[in-house]
Amino acid sequence: MSETEATIYHNPRCSTSRKTLDKLRDAGIEPTVVKYLDEGWTREQLGELFAEAGLTPAQAARKREPLYKELNLAEASDDEILNAMVAHPVLVERPFVVTAKGARLARPIQDVDEIL
Repeated sequence: MSETEATIYHNPRCSTSRKTLDKLRDAGIEPTVVKYLDEGWTREQLGELFAEAGLTPAQAARKREPLYKELNLAEASDDEILNAMVAHPVLVERPFVVTAKGARLARPIQDVDEIL
């Protein structure tokens, strides 16, 4: 991945995700946009993404998602959370951005500056 390449794991319905995409474009980067709700995840993808971002599955879980509470993920192991995320991609917090300098969860959006 070159200095001007990036991938954003994007949910177009999310304002933070849209603002992060705009931020990348404003920086002169036209990222690869992955609509993860449509494409889904594998355990390997999530494991690598979270490791690169320095997060655990629990830290990367979308806790405000009703399904999080419904599946009782607050009491789940990281392994169980990963399984739930693969089965239900909506449980992954968004957006994640990956560049040659690393990966970040763009919450807050300014966290992406570290890898641009």
